[in-house]
Amino acid sequence: MKVGYLGPRGTFTDLAVKSAFPDYEGIAYTTIPECMEAVQKEEVEIAVVPFENALEGSVHLTIDFLFHEETVPIKAELIVPIQQHLMVHPSQQGNWREVEKILSHPQAIAQSHKFLYRDFRGVTIEQMTSTAAAAKYISEHPELKIAAIANKIAAEKYKLSIVRENIHDYAFNHTRFIVLSRHDEEQLSIQLTGTENVKTTVMVTIPTDRAGGLHQVLSAFAWRQINLSKIESRPLKTGLGNYFFMIDINESMDNVLVKNAIEEIESLGCIVKLIGSYRTYEVEKI
Repeated sequence: MKVGYLGPRGTFTDLAVKSAFPDYEGIAYTTIPECMEAVQKEEVEIAVVPFENALEGSVHLTIDFLFHEETVPIKAELIVPIQQHLMVHPSQQGNWREVEKILSHPQAIAQSHKFLYRDFRGVTIEQMTSTAAAAKYISEHPELKIAAIANKIAAEKYKLSIVRENIHDYAFNHTRFIVLSRHDEEQLSIQLTGTENVKTTVMVTIPTDRAGGLHQVLSAFAWRQINLSKIESRPLKTGLGNYFFMIDINESMDNVLVKNAIEEIESLGCIVKLIGSYRTYEVEKI
């Protein structure tokens, strides 16, 4: 099988793919939408994209694409420990404190905010499409006084020198990656140990003229004693004050109570989009 992921080589998504699908062919894409479109158009059988970070929250680009586009379902989620490091080209290792610019993905920059503010206040921070793209750029410009925030795999891949390890603001830093595919979970042959419990993700649009609509949606789960692990609003992009809600349900869609709850929600005039019912797999610490 072919697995599309947010590239280039050396991203945390690449790490997630190599851990879960070591025997499959990995194909790197430049952006999250390109990766998700690839599995939608059947260029690849599987797509793996970031979904949520423990420090910075949801990846809105992924959520919005899942809502606004016709996508294949989530078949699994991968939990990956995130460790951010500051790295430079070996030619700049001796004067790394004099760097004039630091490059990385917006999430990695935000996760390392305290370090950057404390040690590199006033230095230009530039956003890249991925942490690995930042590392690759550093490797191609040895003459520049620049640094990247990325992982050890990227440092090894692009032959960079890590000058400060673990610069992320908080020790517990993990990212959820979702696995999108038309194949059943069993057919994917994920090479990790999964949880027994199954999670279901839905996206709900509430009629604008219904007072207490969100309360009624949540009540449909509450009185059935169905636990929700997350609820998040995102703009519908149709005007100010218009939102849809992403809800993580800690039960399988096969649970009759979950089905009944969704039927009740739809009877209220809400639109419910099922994103997937799936298990969680954890990648060991690197």
